[in-house]
Amino acid sequence: MRAGSGVTAIDNKIERAMDLVKSHLLLAVREEVEALREQIRELSERRAALERENLLLRALATPQQLARLLSLQPPGPPPGPP
Repeated sequence: MRAGSGVTAIDNKIERAMDLVKSHLLLAVREEVEALREQIRELSERRAALERENLLLRALATPQQLARLLSLQPPGPPPGPP
């Protein structure tokens, strides 16, 4: 075996190994992205449900109840738009 062909064979093995590693990493990243998208979807649905519940409770509460609840809230930045 010539020295040049041995180096080429090693280079080819290294390239194949790196391609395999790349494929596994891409698969892992895709799976993680999909899991995060699902979590975002679930959290968005939960937020929407809580916003609807909040609107309903505010509609049913008396002005006195709302004033009392607002007085119990700790000071902080006002909530942002939905």
